[in-house]
Amino acid sequence: QVQLVESGGGLVQAGGSLRLSCAASGNIFKINTMGWYRQAPGKQRELVATITSGGSTNYVDSVKGRFTISRDNAKNTVYLQMNSLKPEDTAVYYCYGEVWSYGGTYHYTNDWGQGTQVTVSS
Repeated sequence: QVQLVESGGGLVQAGGSLRLSCAASGNIFKINTMGWYRQAPGKQRELVATITSGGSTNYVDSVKGRFTISRDNAKNTVYLQMNSLKPEDTAVYYCYGEVWSYGGTYHYTNDWGQGTQVTVSS
């Protein structure tokens, strides 16, 4: 069984920074794309950023130039550095991973973390 655990959320003033981390654990063989989604109250979950195992990145337009996604493949961990935060960035942030696990046979799953709250005050 694979688990993804986020950390690093919290309360910050507008213009401030936070760094989110998400560590995957379990019988992991390989993780393809990893990424971050967010969901604000009353809104649909939206994709924030993704990163492939080779390091190619993609961002939603609203965070380009402010957020940076990175990963450490040896640690099965993905990060989201968030700078110049705005009140509209307030949301629960979820990480995910496209995971190949091995427990006698190979399994491919999309696994999610439990979410971490980010609140940006004006």
